[in-house]
Amino acid sequence: MINAKNANYLQIDHKVKSIFSLPGVIILPSPKAWTDFKWTRPFFAKKPKEGYFIWVKKQISFPLATCLAIASPKVFQDMNNLMVIEKGIRAKANVVCQAVKNNLSCSHSARGKLVLKEGAGLEYDHFHQWGQKDSVSPDYEFILKKGSHLVYNYKNLLPAKNVSLKTTIYAGKNSSANLNFIFQGKGASKIDIYDALHLEGEGSQGIVKLRLVGKDKSKIRAKSLILAKSLSKGHLDCQGLLVDKGAEISLMPELTCLNKKAQLTHEASIGKISEEELNYLRMRGLKEKEAIDLIVSGFLKQ
Repeated sequence: MINAKNANYLQIDHKVKSIFSLPGVIILPSPKAWTDFKWTRPFFAKKPKEGYFIWVKKQISFPLATCLAIASPKVFQDMNNLMVIEKGIRAKANVVCQAVKNNLSCSHSARGKLVLKEGAGLEYDHFHQWGQKDSVSPDYEFILKKGSHLVYNYKNLLPAKNVSLKTTIYAGKNSSANLNFIFQGKGASKIDIYDALHLEGEGSQGIVKLRLVGKDKSKIRAKSLILAKSLSKGHLDCQGLLVDKGAEISLMPELTCLNKKAQLTHEASIGKISEEELNYLRMRGLKEKEAIDLIVSGFLKQ
């Protein structure tokens, strides 16, 4: 993912290992961006101690890539990230946050703001992979200016012991957001998900899709909000699949309409693996675990 053909930022524990900028993109540690570009300061609550700043100033033909990794025991990362996509520019970002070992008992806190200026577009693929003793709390805001377009894909199949994921979208006039969350609870993980799509501008629209799988003794609690303040359209699709008896999934979809011309819809369901489907796959030679894995894989791709 990180190579000489893309602009990238690599941090392990608290040390920046690599920054590679290409024409049209400025990449800096957030503390340096705070010092060098005073206009960035309102996007941070205070001067950041660590994190990255990415400013896409011109159209690029290569992907952006960031990797935030923890390799040492009991490290606490406190990331403050800012990405700005200038007017009319289309970009793609591959973002990885992970623990390189399963037993580090580490913590990862990330507060990020991503600004898409007028007519900009961003496809943002966000991958998390953690150990069973870790704690993770990402909190990201996306600010969509007039006519901008966001595709946000979040995937976490190896969750931390404690996860608190918060995602907030502010959609301006004629902007659009397509959000996809894939989560698999495992072990005794406790996962809290909160996502909110604010349709603030006339003609804004968005789709939020959640696919949540509960395994072992994991507990997943997901609250999703679409708030329409103007003539806009939004759809919320929440689906949960319970694999094991000890797992729990709680879905709380919420639609709030402040404009009588807005159109908001939602669908939500929680189910279990069908015995009929399981038996069908067994008859074709699959072992029970293989059959379950195949069903789960298909569910997450819906």
